[in-house]
Amino acid sequence: MGDEAGDPSERPGKTPRTARGRATLRKLLDAAAIEFGERGFHEASISGITRRAGTALGSFYTYFDSKDEIFRALVQDMSAQVGVHAAAAMQEAKSALDRERAALKGFLEFAREHKEIYRIIDEAEFVDSDSYRAHYQVTASRILARLKAGAETGELRDDVSELHAWAVMGMNVFLGLRYGIWSEDLAPDAIASAANDFIARGLKP
Repeated sequence: MGDEAGDPSERPGKTPRTARGRATLRKLLDAAAIEFGERGFHEASISGITRRAGTALGSFYTYFDSKDEIFRALVQDMSAQVGVHAAAAMQEAKSALDRERAALKGFLEFAREHKEIYRIIDEAEFVDSDSYRAHYQVTASRILARLKAGAETGELRDDVSELHAWAVMGMNVFLGLRYGIWSEDLAPDAIASAANDFIARGLKP
């Protein structure tokens, strides 16, 4: 939706220094995804996050100063996870178009497993607009890099631009909403293949 959007733990004085610390931070972020996904930002609470994580309240403040801060870190973390899943899905791709098909398939599978991502990203527009914009800008930059790589090898048109990257991203986002969040009535591979054909041939008869 570079493959990383930033590590939320990389803040002065807040970086976990042990494997146990990294595991605790991961538990807090995973719990925050569920808490914010189910209750929304305003109804979610720090105590709800720590309860879901099975950690002490004090552990939260080892890594985050506020609910706003963990929400911001969560948006960055989820954006990074999308990139990681897309990259993993593309490992066996042989061509530029196949990379787009695999990336979309990976995203659809991720969205089905993490349905809370849409609510969290949508709320970010109002809770932390910088994180909201960064999520889409980073995602578009990943797509643009892939498209340009395809153009350089002659597999794609040579005038691919940011506009094309945002168009592909827009299609992917709404396909994820329709077939990942609202229903799962088509297999991810079938969706990704149809979208890939659309990219390759457009609406020509």
